[in-house]
Amino acid sequence: MDIKIHSSWQQVLESEYEKLYFQKLISFVKNEYATKRCFPLESEIFAAFNHCPFDKVKVVIIGQDPYHGFGQANGLCFSVNDGINFPPSLINIFKEIQSDLGLPIPISGNLERWADQGVLLLNATLTVRESEAGSHQNKDWEIFTDFVIQKLSDEKENIVFLLWGGFAQKKGAKINRTKHHVLESGHPSPLSANRGFWFGNKHFSKTNNYMQSLGKETIKW
Repeated sequence: MDIKIHSSWQQVLESEYEKLYFQKLISFVKNEYATKRCFPLESEIFAAFNHCPFDKVKVVIIGQDPYHGFGQANGLCFSVNDGINFPPSLINIFKEIQSDLGLPIPISGNLERWADQGVLLLNATLTVRESEAGSHQNKDWEIFTDFVIQKLSDEKENIVFLLWGGFAQKKGAKINRTKHHVLESGHPSPLSANRGFWFGNKHFSKTNNYMQSLGKETIKW
C-alpha cells in the first residue's frame, strides 16, 4: 500500500513511517484490503490529509472510525460520498448548522467542501471492514492519529478543535488550550443529541466568530 499523502504532511509524519508499530499497521491494512472488503477505498485512506494540507489547518473535527456501509466512507470523518443517504449523526450536524447559522440542509453529505477550506476531518481509525464497526480499532491507527493531533497542537496555534462526545474529548486531552481554541459538546449521534447534549452547541458560529477575531477567513459551512 502506497502512502499517498500531501507533501506538507509528509514532512511532519515521515518519522512515524519507520516505526515498528506503523509498519505492522500498514502490513495489517494491506492484508485486510487484499482479503476482505474494507472502506474507504485504498486511495482515500489519507483523504483527510490530502484535502487539508498541514499549513492550511484551521479547524480539526475528530471522529471515531469510518462508516462501514458500502459506498459511504470517503476518508473524511462524518462525510459520505455524493448520492449516499445521510447517516443519523450527519443529519444532526446539518440540523445544528441550520439552526445556528440559518443555512439550508445541503444536497450532498460530502464534506470535501469543508476540508478544502482548512477543516481537518480526522477519524481516530482510518479504515474499517465492511459491516463491522470498529473492526480496525486497536490496531495502532490510534497511535498514528494521536501523533497527528500532538503535532498540530505543538507546531501550530489558534486552531479550533471541535471535540464531540467522550471519545473525541479523550482523544484531544493533550491539546494545548493556551494556544488553541477547544469547543466540546455531546456527540451528534441520536443517542446523545436526543438527550440534549448536541443541539444548541452553536459550534459553527462560535468557530467562525473566533476565526473572525483573528482576521482569518471564516468557514462556509
